[in-house]
Amino acid sequence: MTVTFISNYINHHQIPFSDACSRLLGEEYHFIQTQPMEKERLEMGWSSQGEGLAYVHCLYQEEEKCRRLVRESDVLLAGWSGREDLVQGRLNEGKLTLRVSERLYREGQWRAVSPRGLYHKYLEHTRYRNSPAYLLCAGAYVPSDFHLIRAYPGKMLKWGYFPEMRQYTPGQLKEMKKKEDGVDIAWAGRFIPLKHPEYMLRLAKSLKSNWQGRFRIHMAGSGVMEQELKALAQSYQVADEVVFYGYQTPGQVRELMERCHIFVFTSNHLEGWGAVVNEAMNSACGVVANGQAGAVPYLVRHGENGMAYPQGSYEKMEEMVRFLMANPQERDRMGQQAYRTITGCWNAQRAAKALLGMAQGMLAGEFAPAAEGPCSLAEPIAPGKMYGRMLEHSL
Repeated sequence: MTVTFISNYINHHQIPFSDACSRLLGEEYHFIQTQPMEKERLEMGWSSQGEGLAYVHCLYQEEEKCRRLVRESDVLLAGWSGREDLVQGRLNEGKLTLRVSERLYREGQWRAVSPRGLYHKYLEHTRYRNSPAYLLCAGAYVPSDFHLIRAYPGKMLKWGYFPEMRQYTPGQLKEMKKKEDGVDIAWAGRFIPLKHPEYMLRLAKSLKSNWQGRFRIHMAGSGVMEQELKALAQSYQVADEVVFYGYQTPGQVRELMERCHIFVFTSNHLEGWGAVVNEAMNSACGVVANGQAGAVPYLVRHGENGMAYPQGSYEKMEEMVRFLMANPQERDRMGQQAYRTITGCWNAQRAAKALLGMAQGMLAGEFAPAAEGPCSLAEPIAPGKMYGRMLEHSL
């Protein structure tokens, strides 16, 4: 079985999955990169070394070979590539294709009423509803968006991003979080409005005024809001409590997470997935995350392996952080369960095995989704009802 994944470029969120597929398929697995990585990503510490992997082919260097792979592979995984013409050609021939997509309507499902937009979505998705075309939903809000345009009925599957999974012994996990002199809280991402890094400065100000004990907030990242955030740290008199690291490599971010007790994820509904949640859970942090971001309803079971707050509420976020700070045993329990969620289910190896097994069945005329986790059936849930559904499945 030959499997090809086409996307704009390969990065550290996709390499572990591709490596796992390559181990299972050998030379029958291919990744097509359609464009070089943007300068902004490289400046953030992302690496372009993935282009040198044996299974990676660059469309702008080997166009004929890449066209042939898209056309002739048994299975095509189609992420956003900017080359819809190649994907459409394959779909028109009725060949098995699994699209990988984040949300269509991040800014609001009211955008689905646009006649021009609906026509475009019809050409790209809806007209293939009865074809061997399936959707891998990279985020819990994706199925609802595609349900609105009547695409992929009964053929939408849970998916996501699968950064490096690290494994630790129980002793290592305990030692990583062992600190007697206070609580360390991590945040990581670009300093841009949708990620709400300013919440962490507000949190620091509140904690300094009435928290008994040492705490420190570690901010890994940079961006257009950096000077504003540093000015807030001075204005709120929390410059000693908030550490700014600038952009860090993925490995450095992971090391920071390993040292911290709590990870706070404040991105709003515009965040398609949020791979730092995977990484923080794998690092056994007590995670407090905004339930509006795509990864959170799939990964976080509120009160069991982390805490999810509703509607981007700063007040609820602070309340949950304070709970974890005041209850170290609960924090450790959730962190350990978070670690098990990643190592036992939401990881690249599990995703590759589930997807390739399912695809083998599809080629034989059998559609058998996984029972849970990656490649399990994705239910369309309206955004306004998502948090309630999360609580239904919590402790």
